[in-house]
Amino acid sequence: MKNFKVLLMGILATFLSQHTVLAQDWANLKMFQEANGSLEAPKENEDRVVFMGNSITIGWLNSRPEFFEGKPYVNRGISGQTTPQMLIRFRQDVVDLHPKVVVILAGTNDIAGNTGPSTLEMIMDNIKGMAEIAHANDIKVVLSSTLPAYDYPWKPGMEPAGKIVALNKMIKAYAEEKGHFYLDYFSQMADERNGLPKKYADDEVHPTVEGYKVMEPLVEEAIQKALNK
Repeated sequence: MKNFKVLLMGILATFLSQHTVLAQDWANLKMFQEANGSLEAPKENEDRVVFMGNSITIGWLNSRPEFFEGKPYVNRGISGQTTPQMLIRFRQDVVDLHPKVVVILAGTNDIAGNTGPSTLEMIMDNIKGMAEIAHANDIKVVLSSTLPAYDYPWKPGMEPAGKIVALNKMIKAYAEEKGHFYLDYFSQMADERNGLPKKYADDEVHPTVEGYKVMEPLVEEAIQKALNK
């Protein structure tokens, strides 16, 4: 019994410690602090691009490292993140890296309620905030459509498909209004349910290699358009 109590106290202490760290660093600023510090300033004529996002963005680097190799691309995706978390770390993980272009892919975790309930207007406010910060620092902005999702395996029943369609209309309209670039992954990847088919994502949310291969020429085209503007 004594050993069991000791074990239980140890587990509880670990749990509380982890959650205290999360509460103190809600946006996970520590995730890339070291990497940012060791990243050299862009070389002359370097067309640095920062990819800001969540698990879909960091999963791209993990699944398709060859896409990023040899290019001035910096991946700053953090799994599970929502737009308010990204907004908090945007200056550290994007602006301070001095890119010419930022590619923002966000919104699905907000709809899933990862950090609490969120309206589409709230999501857009955060996306607008990131875009405004980037523009104020002479960084070209590529606003990606949120990828299709018919349901979330970690939070079923949220019925995200229609919400994502509506959010993407808002993102596109804002991009056109402000002169940013709208990157439409959605229409190239959605199935008849407005979901992401298994050929592109085993769990219908996170792209497989085949899913990322669809996205890659689309983002390359958007980046080039932004650089040439």
